[in-house]
Amino acid sequence: MKSILILGGARSGKSNFAQSMASDLGGRVVFVATAEAGDADMRRRIAAHRKSRPESWLTIESPLNIAESIGGLAGKADVVVIDCITLLVSNIMLKTRRKASAEKAVLKELDALVGCMGESPATFILVSNEVGMGVVPDNELGRHYRDCLGRANQILSRKADEVYFMAAGLHIRMK
Repeated sequence: MKSILILGGARSGKSNFAQSMASDLGGRVVFVATAEAGDADMRRRIAAHRKSRPESWLTIESPLNIAESIGGLAGKADVVVIDCITLLVSNIMLKTRRKASAEKAVLKELDALVGCMGESPATFILVSNEVGMGVVPDNELGRHYRDCLGRANQILSRKADEVYFMAAGLHIRMK
């Protein structure tokens, strides 16, 4: 198993880089989408993302419980792209609503995901936003989200074999 974490800001080129990397690795690719189409804008974004992926890729839509969704893929996938951890953390926080419960749920989800990755021979490419470099959010929920996602990124970067940072469509290998 090999794991790659791709970090960057919104519209930095993370998804395109992840998809290009998966295509270059070849083999059977599974794409795990965590977005939910809660409004017209998200429906358009999801449709554009779907069009950008090769038809031969298997897509699994899993806004929560990714490990359960991909647990049966051992030996059936050569590459698994998870796009994105940013929305996964948001989905968990919106579902749990309470600060302490949300953080525990995020850590539980990541633990299950890392465990699932360790049991698979596939290469995992994880996409996540770096949200700690901008303005401090003006509300408690925003700050808590930034903190939870920052912790999630740190956990995943420690586990990852490679870490890339994206800005303006360019990548820098960090690890």
